[in-house]
Amino acid sequence: MNSSVVVAGAVCDQGRLLAARRSAPPELAGRWELPGGKVEPGETGEQALVRELREELGVETEALERIPGAWPLKAGYVLHVWTVRLLSGVPQPLEDHDELRWLAPDEVDQVDWLDQDRPAVAEVVRRIPARP
Repeated sequence: MNSSVVVAGAVCDQGRLLAARRSAPPELAGRWELPGGKVEPGETGEQALVRELREELGVETEALERIPGAWPLKAGYVLHVWTVRLLSGVPQPLEDHDELRWLAPDEVDQVDWLDQDRPAVAEVVRRIPARP
């Protein structure tokens, strides 16, 4: 059986990573994640990610590089993560989130990440270029 893919974006800007706090469903509310969502039929992971970030955050983005790895979610779903460049707009918590926070690499442990996002966040932090 094939797993359905959920994509998440590591939105990086000025050496910081965007974290989004879940507002739903209740078992995930209050915990933090990389924003994204399910890949729809006929979409590539990159297309789904750009669409999801537009819907959830109101921004235009470009998917850059897929982080190696796939992390199991609830039954039948697997998480793929890309680094993402912000092209235009200011991220707002429009869907499924009630707060956003920009975190410098040394601040990422200040929020309670969903368990499946932790390995991807750790890998993304290793890739964030140091600010001059």
